[in-house]
Amino acid sequence: MRPTSVQLKEELKRETDRKRYSRALRSTIAILILVAAASTLIAVYFVRVLRVRGDSMSPNLNEGDLVVAMRTRQFDPGDVIAFYYGPSILLKRVVGSPGDMIDIDEDGNVYVNGVMLEEPYLSYKDRGDYTDIEYPYQVPEKRYFVLGDNRKDSIDSRSFEIGAVTGEQIIGKLLFRIWPLGE
Repeated sequence: MRPTSVQLKEELKRETDRKRYSRALRSTIAILILVAAASTLIAVYFVRVLRVRGDSMSPNLNEGDLVVAMRTRQFDPGDVIAFYYGPSILLKRVVGSPGDMIDIDEDGNVYVNGVMLEEPYLSYKDRGDYTDIEYPYQVPEKRYFVLGDNRKDSIDSRSFEIGAVTGEQIIGKLLFRIWPLGE
């Protein structure tokens, strides 16, 4: 028995739809692979999502916050950076750049090159208990002087343990907080 013209048209439509579906599926899979590869490259080479541990940056950054850091080599005073300290990643605020003279008085006021640093992000000033460097301190070349916002309980560049941070240690500059929402 020979197929009718209606049956032939239905079979042709079914075959055309199957080919169209197959192309759409291949195209979707290719796009997903491309997006995954681009996301991985961006995450590895340009942007890092980090979870805040500890309270050295409180009240501005708190335990459990998720933040985004972007790889860059240009840092200004006041920028919060992420850097490697051994196997850990620390978050601190840049206070001094290479060659700057840093001084901290007994009241916790920070002076950079003789000018008192305006620090509106601090809830209180404190010289800190972890200071073992001599002031005034000159930031070595290719290094940055960093401080936590919770100056009383932050181990940072005021201590020989961490010291001034090298450019090689730095992961990037914090761009924004993504969790908790609304902060």
